[in-house]
Amino acid sequence: MISLFDISLQLNGFPIKKAKSDLEQITRLSEEEYAKFLQKQKDEIVGFHLQNNPFYNELVGSKIVQKWEDLPILNKQNLQKPLLERLSKGYTLKNVYLNKTSGSSGTPFVFAKDKYAHALTWASNIMRFGWFGIDFNHSYQARFYGIPMDFIGYQKERFKDFLGSRFRFPVFDLSDEVLEKFLKKFKTKKFDYLNGYTSSIVLFAKFLEQKNIILKEICPTLKACFVTSEMLFESDKKFLEKQFGIPIINEYGASELDLIAFENPKGEWQVNSETLFVEILDENDQVLPYGKEGRIVITSLFNKATPFIRYDIGDIGILDEKSTHQKPILKKLIGRTNDVALLPSGKKSPGLTFYYVTKSIIEDDGNVKEFIIKQTQLDTFEIEYVSEKELDANKIQKIEEAISLYLEPNLNFTFIRKTVLERTNRGKLKQFKSYL
Repeated sequence: MISLFDISLQLNGFPIKKAKSDLEQITRLSEEEYAKFLQKQKDEIVGFHLQNNPFYNELVGSKIVQKWEDLPILNKQNLQKPLLERLSKGYTLKNVYLNKTSGSSGTPFVFAKDKYAHALTWASNIMRFGWFGIDFNHSYQARFYGIPMDFIGYQKERFKDFLGSRFRFPVFDLSDEVLEKFLKKFKTKKFDYLNGYTSSIVLFAKFLEQKNIILKEICPTLKACFVTSEMLFESDKKFLEKQFGIPIINEYGASELDLIAFENPKGEWQVNSETLFVEILDENDQVLPYGKEGRIVITSLFNKATPFIRYDIGDIGILDEKSTHQKPILKKLIGRTNDVALLPSGKKSPGLTFYYVTKSIIEDDGNVKEFIIKQTQLDTFEIEYVSEKELDANKIQKIEEAISLYLEPNLNFTFIRKTVLERTNRGKLKQFKSYL
């Protein structure tokens, strides 16, 4: 069978052959060789942008940078200016890979990668999925994602799906009638793996649970399921494994960078150290030791078209104590920095704490399909949910008691039942949102 996927990349000017071979070499380096490689890439990418990128020059300013830690932290606000003002010399809108971030952090922007850097991103994806016997050229993917709703955008995505041997299940409407149609496809098509947004895949699994169906039994070709873009809770992971009958692999990525961390076959969340350099910083931009929680700051080691050097991605996480430069392990991803709830007592709490506490109570009878939490005032929250029947007073009281216990007392909640929850234009479900 010909490698449609590789060929389509090659035809679009992405040197995938070279990228695969270069990546392979990086993965073979010894600990000592890797340290040299990392130092060389960091020096080169900074040197390149200081010489060829006026935007980065302006960001660094006139100060003499003697060591890596003196380089400025780049944030999403810095990047919200026209792309033409951020491109390096020699790059135009015609000779780069262009895309825009999903805006799930509330700060969307357009970005560019040079064609080699983008080919490396694909080589890195191909390698990691390969750990689980998935081959992008031949394996058939069930894709739970959004899709552009305009005619041309829609057709273009469908064509890309055809080239990438994927079948797309759009996630904007996940009513039982639609899930029933999804199920039919699994009965008739030989999918090798699922890939997509955590919340929609969990919803599909709940639908299967009601019908008492294990997915692998009706689609025996399935090997694995890869979830992305939204938090995967441990309880959901176990539930998905049970309902699908296949391994569930957690990935964490950002379209403007690459796959950042990907669960390896040992169950560790291995950070991509081939194309990225990941640091954890405190609020004063000081590098934290392994095991400490802080802001995730990432450098793209190869992208020459635009600089992503010490880029604060807006997430909070912890690198495991057993990490090394060559093999960093992400111990925990705590969520977005902008998903923090400020409480009347002055306490700050990750919005996911609410989600977590509420989820643990709502889950036990399977009535509620999914929900989101919105903070509208310091002491006021709205919980929007989709369910078969209205939440009863007893359930609501339990949720309020648990939140008093885990967070603080005297918070006000309104529960709003909906037929469908609002998702971003990409189809992501934002689990917690503060309007303060």
